[in-house]
Amino acid sequence: MTTTNRPTLGFAQLWNISFGFFGIQIGFALQNANASRIFQSLGTPIDQLGLMWIAAPLTGLLVQPLIGHYSDRTWGRLGRRRPYFLIGAILCTCALFFMPNAPSILAAAMTLWILDASLNVSMEPFRAFVGDMLSPRQRPAGYAFQTWFIGAGAVVASIAPYAFENVFGVSNTAPAGEVPDAVRYGFYFGGVMLLIAVLWTVLTVREYSPAELAAFGEEAQEPVDHAPPVIPQRGPLWIVGGIVVALLIAWAERSGALASGREAYFVAAGIALYGVAQLVSGALVRAGRGDNVLSHIIGDLATMPDTMRRLALVQFFTWGALIIMWVYTTPVIAQQVWGTIDPTSDGYNQAGSWVGVLFAIYSGVAAVAAFALPVLARRIGAARTHLLCLAIGAVAYIGIFLTHDRIGMVVPMIGIGIAWASVLTMPYVLLANALPQRKLGVYMGIFNFFIVLPQLIVATVMGGVIKTWFPTNPVYTMLVAATVMALAAVAMLRVRDPIAG
Repeated sequence: MTTTNRPTLGFAQLWNISFGFFGIQIGFALQNANASRIFQSLGTPIDQLGLMWIAAPLTGLLVQPLIGHYSDRTWGRLGRRRPYFLIGAILCTCALFFMPNAPSILAAAMTLWILDASLNVSMEPFRAFVGDMLSPRQRPAGYAFQTWFIGAGAVVASIAPYAFENVFGVSNTAPAGEVPDAVRYGFYFGGVMLLIAVLWTVLTVREYSPAELAAFGEEAQEPVDHAPPVIPQRGPLWIVGGIVVALLIAWAERSGALASGREAYFVAAGIALYGVAQLVSGALVRAGRGDNVLSHIIGDLATMPDTMRRLALVQFFTWGALIIMWVYTTPVIAQQVWGTIDPTSDGYNQAGSWVGVLFAIYSGVAAVAAFALPVLARRIGAARTHLLCLAIGAVAYIGIFLTHDRIGMVVPMIGIGIAWASVLTMPYVLLANALPQRKLGVYMGIFNFFIVLPQLIVATVMGGVIKTWFPTNPVYTMLVAATVMALAAVAMLRVRDPIAG
């Protein structure tokens, strides 16, 4: 089969392809910087904050591979990825407008679930979109553009409540049980910006048609596309593993090592359910009914490329550290700088606004570093670049633990920004030529398993750890984050750089 190369795209086209990510990251950043604050404003105890966040990883675990699977197979008037951008953006905007007005903790938790689901519907196809639209040579630049927009969007969103308070004079305090107006207006602003940015990409980019994609040789690269899915053989082991984890949680509760493990049982149940899913998938394939989304996703997970498999462990530790930061930075900064963990105090609300500024700083650093890291990667390799940046991130978390000055907190945030830029760029550069092109969407979704699984573990376990070991000192969560990020750096030693061989 004669193949053609994708055309080389210019700056404006690269901009248009990824500009929607600017809006999506505004939504994510508002969620990350303010969700804990909203929950605590509504009366959520600090040791239950992780439980409130459980919707986010569960949603990503279910939504991303499904959206990836179906977006690989979609074609309509808007193409195959853009319909998902648009639907997700509309739902995100609605959730952003409602969340700061949620009348109860339950309503806020449900809205967070809807918001995260909608963000995932839009975000996952954007990762595959770069692979669709760009040649292998241009993909590093494409992912760098995405990282820049992620950083820029996070800067805008993180600083929005602070700007509404200090520039426009909007109140940053509210009675118990209510969310400050500065946060509320920040969410309204973010909802509008998200929809505009995604509409920009939807309306300015024309996706390649199936015929054009075929001309790039994708059909020839996927001769086994219609073969029966692989049948994993370890379903019973996963079920046993889930039971063992549940027994360990019960032992930890009874011994006093974990104050409450009821949320942690979600992890044990998830491990066992994965084993059940493998058994069900195998039965369907053997019965000649393997052409279904469950069997395809389970089979693709079992046969993912070796580069992806090794990076999965890195992602697991990396995102465990990140979710700890997003959930607990506000109470940590309130304790370290303002000397309070009382969510109704003025100091706590000042800390909440300052966290928005700090998150904007690390996001701004990431936006700048996004274009510097590929240059470094060409000199020392993408794998070594990522290892170095993860190590910097681990040191930065220790910096938060040791710092008691508001301005001094800027220094560790610079380190976190460098690590964040690498997290958003280097793994995708390493994967660029390792994934089958016509399964790019589903594999990107599966890769996100190893982003959401550690978030699920943190959301279900960390609350019990805090309550047992340091109930009045949330700052120790930063030492946990530093340890986990250091493990991610060590895991990078197993990843081979394609440039090096």
